[in-house]
Amino acid sequence: MRIAVITFRLHAPWVHSLKEKRRMVKSLVTQLQNRFHVSAAEIDEQDTHQIIVIGAAVLVPHNAMADRVMDEISAFVETETEAVILDEQREIR
Repeated sequence: MRIAVITFRLHAPWVHSLKEKRRMVKSLVTQLQNRFHVSAAEIDEQDTHQIIVIGAAVLVPHNAMADRVMDEISAFVETETEAVILDEQREIR
């Protein structure tokens, strides 16, 4: 059994308050949890209103499935948010 971990660092230049950011983060995290059955949360930069760092983790039976799930999550984040992806890190443990 493997753990697939993917982390996104996003930039949302139109966000002007932490309240706007929280609304966007909550929506994205909920969508990730519901669609991919992953554990997801904002993991860093909570006090910076235009930078969003979200992490997601999921248990998978093998590396090939980990890669596939992370590819699907990456494509989803790219299409479902207007924020720019600054960085994406993947890890299989």
